[in-house]
Amino acid sequence: MSDALHVLAPGLLTTVQDRGRSGWRHLGVPLAGALDPMAMALANRLVGNHADAALLELSLQGPRLQLLRSLRIALVGAAVQARFEGVELPDHRPIELPAGVLELGGMRTGARAWLVIGGGIDVPSVLGSRSTDLRGGFGGLNGRALQRGDRLALVAPPALDCRQPRIARWWVEPDADLPVREGEPLAIRYRPGAHPRSLELATHAWQIDAASNRQGLRLHGPALPGDTADGVSAPVAPGTIQLPADGQPIVLLADAQTVGGYTRLGHVIAADLPRLAQCRPGEALRFVACDAETAHASACRSRTQLARMALMIEMMIERDRKRASA
Repeated sequence: MSDALHVLAPGLLTTVQDRGRSGWRHLGVPLAGALDPMAMALANRLVGNHADAALLELSLQGPRLQLLRSLRIALVGAAVQARFEGVELPDHRPIELPAGVLELGGMRTGARAWLVIGGGIDVPSVLGSRSTDLRGGFGGLNGRALQRGDRLALVAPPALDCRQPRIARWWVEPDADLPVREGEPLAIRYRPGAHPRSLELATHAWQIDAASNRQGLRLHGPALPGDTADGVSAPVAPGTIQLPADGQPIVLLADAQTVGGYTRLGHVIAADLPRLAQCRPGEALRFVACDAETAHASACRSRTQLARMALMIEMMIERDRKRASA
């Protein structure tokens, strides 16, 4: 397959991601993958890809890309400044573009956005996934973030004859399960663990530290007394809340290790994990303890919401196809 994209500027941290690597944790291989699988699946639906097609995850500042052919794209996640040859592009909808320069700037809100392209990014599949494992240095494009001069091909791009941008008049608006009020910390629900300090997580807000990355969010606030003795390593996963000896919690994300010796205070529920992807350095979050029933119900609502939006997208795409052929 011929190249479809030429990277003119890589952005702050742009990586190829899909759903990640499942089934390898017993060998110490992290999950990796998009930090918001729901956003990834939604983006792929918008351009007609299967839900797990590889896309580009953008962090804080997007890339500048030379489109070498007509492409169908969509942007989801944080609001990002997007322009194509001087034309402003909206997000959360399918857009068809001719060859030209796509500029993705800073995030207006949130920390991450996802750029999906019809056909899906074509990089080698490693252990069943095209995702970039930055810590392991494999997957994606040579196990690293995009660099200036990189070229990317697509798996199965649709045949398009596009002379100027074609922007869908409809869009999707994912509803947040826990809306954020302006000026208030982001609420993150978690299942407390058995450790005596577990419930103390919810006693005050925590600030996102600048040292945070795809491996985990480092939090800063009044220290929680940690264990002085080294713990025995135990399994951890995305969402595990660890307490190092300095008393400043870490919430593990997709690139997290598979075992750890730090004290475990609990686990962020599945429905709220995508919200962590949008936490910017300096912002605040607060933990809210919840029970297993609430966690299960929230996960079910998230899956139902995604299925509902996927059905709506299919209906709108089919409607546009019929209008174009009429």
